[in-house]
Amino acid sequence: MNTPDGLRAILDDPAGAVIGLDFDGTLSPIVPDPESARIHPDGPAVLARLGRLVGAIAVITGRPAATAVEYGSLAGVPGLVVLGHYGLERWEAGTLTAPPAHPGLARVRAELPRLVSMFDGVRIEDKERAVAVHTRRAADPWAALEALREPVAKLAAETGLAVEPGKFVLELRPPGVDKGVALSTFLRERAARSVLFAGDDLGDLAAFAAVRASGLPGVTVFSGSDEISVEADIVVDGPPGVLKLLGSIADAIERQTAGG
Repeated sequence: MNTPDGLRAILDDPAGAVIGLDFDGTLSPIVPDPESARIHPDGPAVLARLGRLVGAIAVITGRPAATAVEYGSLAGVPGLVVLGHYGLERWEAGTLTAPPAHPGLARVRAELPRLVSMFDGVRIEDKERAVAVHTRRAADPWAALEALREPVAKLAAETGLAVEPGKFVLELRPPGVDKGVALSTFLRERAARSVLFAGDDLGDLAAFAAVRASGLPGVTVFSGSDEISVEADIVVDGPPGVLKLLGSIADAIERQTAGG
């Protein structure tokens, strides 16, 4: 479904619309230290306003769900659901549900420090149900990332985990889950009649594919940067562009409601 039709379906029937959003790079600017990431200052107000107008807003992130809620000041967004760890965790109305951690993570935690020790500036982020290796602070981030791909993939295979690549990051996480599966499941749960998903990284491609495969009027939005290029219906300039777009959707819904 092309972009004008997808947006028109959202505006004509906002109660049937699901708005899906990545967190880092989409709602929050990318920063060298993942623990210092916070939502763009306009984010909470824009999402709270939109949340009162559409069927549901789902933040689908590789982060723990509770971390996204905290870093995004999201607890006050009406009807918000946060699907953390690519859908393994769910936060809704202040309640967090999650399965036990994958048993292979214990070995990963033990062996990763040795693998990355030869690269100054490479850091390990423990996400509880996943472990990520970040090369953004290395002297040569691309070279460190490429050098670590093979040993990280080998460790993942030996421990029954999957590798999720991203912008200067390799994440080891449980297999069988991705943002596309999480979004598709949520669309069925909510009997969605239209969908928008915004993301900025390789892990969001599965969600873009899910939008296209859903059979619903849909819109894919790429939160652009100079690090990767992704095909999408709409390309905006990072988190400020995403929030401007979401705000314009809220404006149009409110005008249409007032006019009707």
